[in-house]
Amino acid sequence: MQLVEALSSWPPGGSGAPAARARVGTLGGVDGALVDQAGPLLTPADQAALQVIDAQYGGILATTASVLVVCDQWTSAGPGSAVTAGGTTVDVRLSAAAPRWTVTALHPADPGPPAAALSATATQVLADARIDLPPAALADVRSGSVHDTVLRAMLTLAQAYTISVSVVRSGHPLDVFGTDRPSDHPLGRAFDVWRINGRAVVDPSTPTDLVDGFMRAAAAAGSYNVGGPRQLSGGATPNQFFTDDTHHDHVHIGFSS
Repeated sequence: MQLVEALSSWPPGGSGAPAARARVGTLGGVDGALVDQAGPLLTPADQAALQVIDAQYGGILATTASVLVVCDQWTSAGPGSAVTAGGTTVDVRLSAAAPRWTVTALHPADPGPPAAALSATATQVLADARIDLPPAALADVRSGSVHDTVLRAMLTLAQAYTISVSVVRSGHPLDVFGTDRPSDHPLGRAFDVWRINGRAVVDPSTPTDLVDGFMRAAAAAGSYNVGGPRQLSGGATPNQFFTDDTHHDHVHIGFSS
């Protein structure tokens, strides 16, 4: 998160790659070449501020990991200029090292342009105050690239829960981390939820019944693949529910079509 913050926040006159390399250099042990992978984090704006909404695992193995950094960013062309709200999700890749893991690559989200026309379901999702979409996920829905199965499930779950989505399509690893199996996320067939009714999934004080009940509701909404912090029983298929180290901090809700 420190690297993403250093790349994406700067004072008046601090825009540009050279200034970004200088900021990254203050972190120590971070490769300045990562600035070239910053993509939309480095805008030509005169000044910028960033806030991390959530950081969740996209995958974790013994020596490598993916952390999805979901963030808001505000930019301004200069004193007196309007502030523009934006943001993105960055798939930050890490490699095990001492005394701390090392960032090896950055993969910012690329949602694509807004669609000329949206389905009625997508329009309903965008208007539903009980569905909190961060910038990249919002752009995913606006792009028209998210399957209606996903959108209908969001609307169904929002009837009983307030949900904070972390990732939909863009900003997620293309393959299930550590495998060559395509992830449902880039195909527009999955979404992750990091907070339910204002309670973070990863927070030890969040009631287990809340998260487990939400997972079961996601399965009832049509998901064939619901992952979370605990292994649930009673799925329609043996693998409908799953858990692993990657999913201790969010609920994954995937669809086959």
